[in-house]
Amino acid sequence: MRSRGVVLLANLLTGLALGFTVTSIGFGDYAELNRMFTFQDLRMFLSFFGAVVIIASVFALLRVRRGAGRLHAGVVPGAVLFGIGWAISGGCPAIPIIQVASGYLPAVVTIAGIVVGVRLCRWAGGRRLLRVDRGSCEG
Repeated sequence: MRSRGVVLLANLLTGLALGFTVTSIGFGDYAELNRMFTFQDLRMFLSFFGAVVIIASVFALLRVRRGAGRLHAGVVPGAVLFGIGWAISGGCPAIPIIQVASGYLPAVVTIAGIVVGVRLCRWAGGRRLLRVDRGSCEG
C-alpha cells in the first residue's frame, strides 16, 4: 500500500513538472499552437523534432523494438485526424488540461471531444467496425 502512495506522489510531481514545463515554453498557448500550424513560427516544430531525436536515441540505446516494422492500417488516417483536431482545437490530449488550469476555459470543449472520441473508438472496436483492441483507443 505504501508503494502505491509513492508511485502516486511520483506521478503527481512528474505531471506538475511536465505541466509547468509545457506552459513555460508556450505549448499550452493557443496562439503559439496556431502560429506553429500556420507555419508562422517553426520554434515548436523544432522542439518536437528535438524530442523525437531524443526519444529515438534513448530507444536505440535501450534496444527498444516496437512492432514488426509494419504500420497498422489506421495509423496514417488516425494521425491525420489527430493533427486536424489538434490544429482546430489547439490541443492534443494533455494540452487542454494545462489550458484549463491556466484559465483558458474553451479547452473544456476539447476535453469533451477527447472523451467522446475515445468512447466512439471503443464502441466502433467493440462492434468490429475498426480493427483495434480497446486499449489502442487511448493512444
